[in-house]
Amino acid sequence: MKILLAISALLLTSSVLTAQDLTGLWTISTNMGGNESDQECKFVETGNKITGTCKAQDKDLQVTGTVDGNKVTWRYDNEMYGAVFTFNYSGKVDDAGKIAGTFLLGPFNVDGLFTASRGAAPPGTHSAFMAMAGPPTRDPHTPGYVAAKDLPDGAVPPANADGNFILGPTHTPAPEVTAQSGVPQGKVFEFEMKSTDSKIYPGIARDPGTFGTPDPADPAKLIVTTSHPRPYTRRVYVYVPSQYKAGTAAPFIAGEDVPDPTLYHALDNLIAQRRIPVMIAILVGPGGGDAQGSERGLELNTMSGRYAEFVETEVLPRAEAEAHVKLTHDPNGRMSMGASSGGGAAMGMAWYHPDLYRRVLTYSGTFENQQWPYNPETPHGAWEFHEHLISNSPVKPIRIWLEIGDRDSFNPNVMRDNMHDSVVANERMATVLADKGYHYQFVFVRNAGHADGEVKKQTLPEALEYLWQGYPISVK
Repeated sequence: MKILLAISALLLTSSVLTAQDLTGLWTISTNMGGNESDQECKFVETGNKITGTCKAQDKDLQVTGTVDGNKVTWRYDNEMYGAVFTFNYSGKVDDAGKIAGTFLLGPFNVDGLFTASRGAAPPGTHSAFMAMAGPPTRDPHTPGYVAAKDLPDGAVPPANADGNFILGPTHTPAPEVTAQSGVPQGKVFEFEMKSTDSKIYPGIARDPGTFGTPDPADPAKLIVTTSHPRPYTRRVYVYVPSQYKAGTAAPFIAGEDVPDPTLYHALDNLIAQRRIPVMIAILVGPGGGDAQGSERGLELNTMSGRYAEFVETEVLPRAEAEAHVKLTHDPNGRMSMGASSGGGAAMGMAWYHPDLYRRVLTYSGTFENQQWPYNPETPHGAWEFHEHLISNSPVKPIRIWLEIGDRDSFNPNVMRDNMHDSVVANERMATVLADKGYHYQFVFVRNAGHADGEVKKQTLPEALEYLWQGYPISVK
């Protein structure tokens, strides 16, 4: 009996130690592919349930979760870039009262590590997505930055002007990004693509919570030992405007993205106003993960024509069949588009295949050193665009629109190679494009973060109109 009582007491003590009341303020520190950020959450524990809020982009997001002994899970949704992202956290409480574990970001299936400690987060901390928390606010008139024209607050550049412009700090959505009464609405078709059906991307993944280590001989080269084959399923979305005539070869946008109502509405309205041609949009969902060693990183950050070839040979035929459309083969009728690493991929699609794409739109383009595996021909990844490639190559027939925010990502990460500052990278892009005489428009946006959704709503109609200059708009 004494033994049983002792065991019961021990179990009770253990339960008390592990099942701590989590009510209060917490600082959540995350590491996603080497990108580190902090976030403040306020938890309320009732029984085995967790409620409360986590701050992101100055919003209080509603949290739901559970406690089972020392195991803790919670999740919340956040609308960004016109789509809903889900953050799932799973960890354990240690004897010191801290929580550690892994988190998963959907729909990208990007994973990372987190630790949580009691107390308020540092001032200015409000995000947990790709190191958007607390980057420095940059001044567009910093020495070395490209000379740019300050526009009145709320204004956007004229759609027929090349050059550099400074917008903000107010970001009022353009009327074209919402559904308008009397304007025909396009249809969106959706289908799945499996890695087992791909000859180009059979699928890889990095072990959860791992990243890589810099090469001791070269900090710009990351060594990843935890990447391995893994299947994936991606979703593809095809927008078809109501004005499309069956059997005609239509111009189109191809982008690495998720479903995007902002883009759909902008196309509906701009097509109806005859400011852009009748066009189709194909948005290719990611294959999972982020950064070096992941499927998404391999697809979007590799410096080659491989991603454009994947879209050309595997995605577009399926899109034509699923949506019952025909896509033009005229490169002047093809635009690549993306945000963050998708922006870097959009530039790569046109750079390596101007025979396929000649119009490029990027928000917070990752023109940084994210490439893996290492390629000695482009040792600095997409940093090479503004470091060597554009300046050392003949001008290509590409029209480009670029955006960067004053609080965009600055991520030294473990590499410490000075090639992970999004603002500097995009400023350098504008400088070299101007030097080479490209038709381009660069907007530096005040009061804006990484791939800022409000900025997109403000600027997307003008960006589309700028990029499609010179392409014929059919007469009614």
